[in-house]
Amino acid sequence: MDSREFRNVMGKFATGVTVITTNDGEDIHGMTANAFMSVSLEPKLITISIDNNANMLDKIKSSGQFGVSFLSDEQQDISMHFAGQKEKEGAIEFDEMEGVPAIKDSLASVVCDVDQTIVVGDHTLFIGKVIDLKLSDGEPLTFFCGKYGGYRQNEYTA
Repeated sequence: MDSREFRNVMGKFATGVTVITTNDGEDIHGMTANAFMSVSLEPKLITISIDNNANMLDKIKSSGQFGVSFLSDEQQDISMHFAGQKEKEGAIEFDEMEGVPAIKDSLASVVCDVDQTIVVGDHTLFIGKVIDLKLSDGEPLTFFCGKYGGYRQNEYTA
């Protein structure tokens, strides 16, 4: 199978959109990502996956901390900015949580200390120990088949 086919198949899994952030002591760095998951409730652990060629890799290794901000459907411009797709007009605002930057007004933010680093294929997994979190109201920004979208609730709920 070729890489494009694999990527197309993986694109059929709808995800939320996150921005991963860190601070190297001088500047705030961010990147858009959808490779995020919750790992454990006790202890509270999450995982992000970063391409081994991404600039963010060394920034997180150096700082030992990272934040994950879950974007709302009103923050597509922020996602596009950190994905290198389009410059955002105006400044991006951040909250500081335990010294880690997080996107202001995101649906939720989680900040972590790096607990483990695992190189797997062409990516590095960072398992983060959650040190702070924040929750807000709103609807999520989603990503499916290479396109942004929103959330539509079905009438049926379990």
